Amino acid sequence: MQARTTDTLPVLTSDDIVRVRQEVRRQAVAAGLGLVDQTKIVTAASELARNLLDHAGGGVVSLEVIDDTMRRGIRLTFEDHGPGIKDVEKALTDGYTTGKGLGLGLGGARRLSNEFKIDTKVGEGTRITIARWR
Repeated sequence: MQARTTDTLPVLTSDDIVRVRQEVRRQAVAAGLGLVDQTKIVTAASELARNLLDHAGGGVVSLEVIDDTMRRGIRLTFEDHGPGIKDVEKALTDGYTTGKGLGLGLGGARRLSNEFKIDTKVGEGTRITIARWR
């Protein structure tokens, strides 16, 4: 498989979330994703970038365009050094929130992605990787 890291973006302010959305859209178009798939990956990216800011005080997003003989798409990795997620299954449950939101962010991002993986350690941070394929 050939993966090309195209960018790493900081998420430290609400304006950074807008920049993440714009860059994810641009890369999704470059990867050849259709409008529905573009919308899904941008929405998932927006939710996860918001979580970086709200729950960890910020982090970074790495964007990759994936192109191999079997498929083409985009992979996003969201990383922080925040408090970590104590109970991942509970956090993925719709309606569960530790903040002020509706509790749909993580579960929604999982449903909008073709691939979804969480690596977290309490007190050390979280890495969430998602992908959307053409």
